[in-house]
Amino acid sequence: MKKKRKKKIPPELLAARIANRLLERELLGDGFHSRTRTRRNRKIYTRKQKHKDSSEI
Repeated sequence: MKKKRKKKIPPELLAARIANRLLERELLGDGFHSRTRTRRNRKIYTRKQKHKDSSEI
């Protein structure tokens, strides 16, 4: 039985991925950042005082 060879990632591509990740962390900061939710849902309940006065949006 033949062994499967893993494809080696070129060093240029690896360096580009690392640089992209560093730039993204610099822009957004550390931690988790959602990418799928583009805007806040209007129906989400909030207790903040600034949202209690304005009932219509």
